[in-house]
Amino acid sequence: MTAAAIVDPHQAAPLAYDITTAIRISTIGRTKLYELIAEGRLATSKIGNRRVVLADSLHRLIAEGY
Repeated sequence: MTAAAIVDPHQAAPLAYDITTAIRISTIGRTKLYELIAEGRLATSKIGNRRVVLADSLHRLIAEGY
């Protein structure tokens, strides 16, 4: 029998970043970030009035060397 995995929500990786955080952690400039969003190369979602960058999309973009 295996033990069930316990996930601490305070330790979980973020699912999305606000625009300012995405810029800070990726070191992509604001203008370039918005260009990548407009080109469809960076996935975002709108939650209320906030636009967030999906973390997996940002990580994939960086790994591929945008």
